[in-house]
Amino acid sequence: MNISMSFISGLMHIDKYLILILHQYGILTYVILFLIIFLETGLVVTPFLPGDSMLFAAGALAGLGSMNISTLLVVGYFAALLGDISNYYIGRKIGSNILEKQQVLFIKKEYLKKAQTFYEKHGSLTIILARFVPILRTLAPFVAGTLQMSYLKFIPCNMVGDALWVSLFLGGGYFAGNLSFIKNHFSFALITIIIVSLLPGIVLFLKDKHKKKEHNGNDVPSTEV
Repeated sequence: MNISMSFISGLMHIDKYLILILHQYGILTYVILFLIIFLETGLVVTPFLPGDSMLFAAGALAGLGSMNISTLLVVGYFAALLGDISNYYIGRKIGSNILEKQQVLFIKKEYLKKAQTFYEKHGSLTIILARFVPILRTLAPFVAGTLQMSYLKFIPCNMVGDALWVSLFLGGGYFAGNLSFIKNHFSFALITIIIVSLLPGIVLFLKDKHKKKEHNGNDVPSTEV
């Protein structure tokens, strides 16, 4: 419980932590941001890292003049791109073995199955759409590799999805950092962006629950003689 609360607190105050990191490490902050974004999508076991909110917070700091927006765009883009490519190759190498197991260490098997279903429904477009859904954006490249998606199809979709994701969240933060209301209520703005980024995942979860209810209802045996 304490770990969960600490994690939520960390998400809600990531702007303050980022400022502390910036003051402590200076230019090395860009390296730290690169590693966090890379790990969020580069390893299938780290979908919990705060990519959306961190990019937004970094963009806002750039809007305030504390960071360089051009450097952030380059760092964020290549971190996301290389992370997806890494996860894709992990999926190609060991993904099928993991999917065959009854239990998967560090991650729920049902998440992998949902990502697989999403991929089978949307095809290569999944790589772009998944970028905006927490957890799914970590699992999508892994599943694409597992299902042997063509590398020539994966790379263009990956490049487009990463560019859109990084540009929108950094750009949104940069724009927000120049607004007086956001400057005075930055924590509120950050919580809002976290909620918005979670909405696609919540919608998918609710739709899945609704389908399960309907399926269970249809499976109820008739009591008529």
